Amino acid sequence: MRPLEDWLRLQEQVHPQTIDMGLARVSAVARALGVERSATPVITVAGTNGKGSVCALLEALLAARGARVGLFTSPHLVRYNERIRVGGAEVTDVQLIDAFERIEAARGDTTLTFFEYNTLAALWLFRALQVEFTVLEVGLGGRLDATNLIDADATVLASVGFDHRDWLGDTLEAIGAEKAGIFRPGRPAVLGTPDMPASVFGAIDRLGARAVVAGRDFAWQVHADARWDYAGMQLHLKGLPAPALAGDIQYRNAATALAALEALEVGGAPSPPARQALAHLARPDRARTARALESVQLAGRFQVVPGEVEWILDIAHNEPAARVLAAQLAARALPGPHGRTLAVVGVLKDKDAAAIAAALNGRIDHWVVCALPGPRGGSAAELLTRLALPPGTPADLCDSVADGCVRARSLARPGDRVLVCGSLHTVGPALEWLRI
Repeated sequence: MRPLEDWLRLQEQVHPQTIDMGLARVSAVARALGVERSATPVITVAGTNGKGSVCALLEALLAARGARVGLFTSPHLVRYNERIRVGGAEVTDVQLIDAFERIEAARGDTTLTFFEYNTLAALWLFRALQVEFTVLEVGLGGRLDATNLIDADATVLASVGFDHRDWLGDTLEAIGAEKAGIFRPGRPAVLGTPDMPASVFGAIDRLGARAVVAGRDFAWQVHADARWDYAGMQLHLKGLPAPALAGDIQYRNAATALAALEALEVGGAPSPPARQALAHLARPDRARTARALESVQLAGRFQVVPGEVEWILDIAHNEPAARVLAAQLAARALPGPHGRTLAVVGVLKDKDAAAIAAALNGRIDHWVVCALPGPRGGSAAELLTRLALPPGTPADLCDSVADGCVRARSLARPGDRVLVCGSLHTVGPALEWLRI
């Protein structure tokens, strides 16, 4: 049996392009595999930021109601297996290899990208392992993303901001139109914010999708003790605990996830699998919802590791995410009265490092700038130039993220905090270094 590492190396070489957006090839192989239609209800989640949190919350909320959930997310931080979860657990190497062998037999002369292999493996494993609900996180954009080969019963668009401009366009209208490509006629399209480009609302009108908009169709109110209320189309829950995912933005994400599930039930479920699955779920009462909110986990999204020196890990690989991160840092007290914030940062070449740094500058006392490997990486000196930090800003250069973590630990004093951010290629190695 070919080991998983060999399969992953093979998948990086089969197709001549790392990214080749389009559904023709992956849909053809999906038909050969028999996974072009899901046997379970599907919720597909897109967004510049927030989609990973919404997916994790959907998984937790459905599990609390008794569903066996298949969750597909990307990319991974440490292990490839993180990308596919069934019943709350990562799939095994053996299960992945079985899926890859099936895909290889089905694809014939059709070449697939790494992500397309990944998507097909998730869909095949969800069918083989008999999940009851499927949650799919879009990889890039929406319209031409491999996950969009499935007609979702409900879709979520968490946010629209500038990222992946080479693939999605240089304007928010163009990016919004690409992300809105996941919407389906007559089915719920849940918007995590009303602050969306006109192209998103235009797509909803053109398709005849069922808009469910934050602030109009569902809302939330946070109280001084951090508890909160959800007011949906029919569902009203009071005194909910704060989500276990840190940061005020998670109230919005939690409300959006609740609205997506509610939208499947209000006005009738849009497909027979959805109707059947929903009929067997426990009701979404306060106790089950609270249990889900308190148990949800997501690595690398304002992940706090407490101690005399606190570590905070957040991917924050674009300007909108960096602005949210800056607000979260401002709202969170430092561990000590005279504490400082040190930042271990690594940013890929195709990301706007200067915009990320500009969003964070007022919150960082000392930068530890790290080289990242691979063609999209680069040296620490190159990144320092791209960050365009104000003159006189304290900054150290390190040859790797691990070296950066060592340097930050040596600089930190009790009461300080260390932020690790800028890329999953920064947070992943830091998690390994911290042995989390």
